[in-house]
Amino acid sequence: MDIVETLYALFSVLIFPGLLFLIALAFFTDYFVRKISARYQRRMGPSYVGPFGILQPLYDFIKLIRVKEVVVPRYGMFRVAEVCLLLGIGFIASSIVFLPLSPFSVVSEFDVLIFFYLSSVMPILMLVLASLSMPGPYTNLGVSRLLSILTIAEPAYFASIVVPVYLASRHSQPFMSITGAYRGVHTLYRDPLTIVVLILVVIAFIVSVQVKAMYPPFNIPEAEQEIIAGFLTEFSGPTLALARLLHYLDLNIALLAGVYVIFGGPAPFNHFSLGGAIMLIVKYVVLLFLVVTVKNVMGRYRVDQALVSIFKYSLILAVLAALISTFTT
Repeated sequence: MDIVETLYALFSVLIFPGLLFLIALAFFTDYFVRKISARYQRRMGPSYVGPFGILQPLYDFIKLIRVKEVVVPRYGMFRVAEVCLLLGIGFIASSIVFLPLSPFSVVSEFDVLIFFYLSSVMPILMLVLASLSMPGPYTNLGVSRLLSILTIAEPAYFASIVVPVYLASRHSQPFMSITGAYRGVHTLYRDPLTIVVLILVVIAFIVSVQVKAMYPPFNIPEAEQEIIAGFLTEFSGPTLALARLLHYLDLNIALLAGVYVIFGGPAPFNHFSLGGAIMLIVKYVVLLFLVVTVKNVMGRYRVDQALVSIFKYSLILAVLAALISTFTT
């Protein structure tokens, strides 16, 4: 790798569409979720900091970092928690190079597997380790609930990403590549059989993302009326700020992956064009709006209800889509 490629790689990971871009997107996502949720609940939502309150998430983040103190429980290791959360953020930032949005895009066979590992498996593991570093009865209960539902939701999310990548890249090179798949995913909507697969994938994807975001009806890992804030109970100050940031980054990268591998990214426009940029924004906002809508029209499930619902409406549909895809030509 020469110096130019190294600079491109650093720019992609650290600035655009890497860490700085993802943090800005996380703040926008936080604002959008809070604003739309407030409208559903007939409230104003963020309104004072910045135009239309759009800088409120940034203000809250700075306040947690600079003003709020860190309350460390007995036997708590908040430095370990902070390191784990920073590593989770780093894993998500590094996964962005596997999306076509990156100027330094990594393209290879089966790169979707590496993307899933970096963007989904490791951040969740780091979040769990961070929570267990700040032990408490509510924390332990929240982590156990989190692992229970993600045991079903993560395979469903994985299948909802892998199936369209397989279908769109099976006749092209590189095989099972995100970049190769997003260019051909629009052709899947012309085939009556594959469009059925995509409908199943979309439903499974929305449900699994709802679980990953821990929004109602799947917010049992942080059920405030039952276990205070679950796995976040002992977080405060900068640790809480990093945990919230990691939460929204996880949601961001999941939605971006869905935009590309299920809905074709900037299609029908070219990738780095004004129309393509507008199309990417529209698709991302529409997916996010669906997630927020479900969040505000559903009540919280019990643990057993959540597990059954995830199994029925996400995992089974994703597996069925995978089975049907094996019979397509």
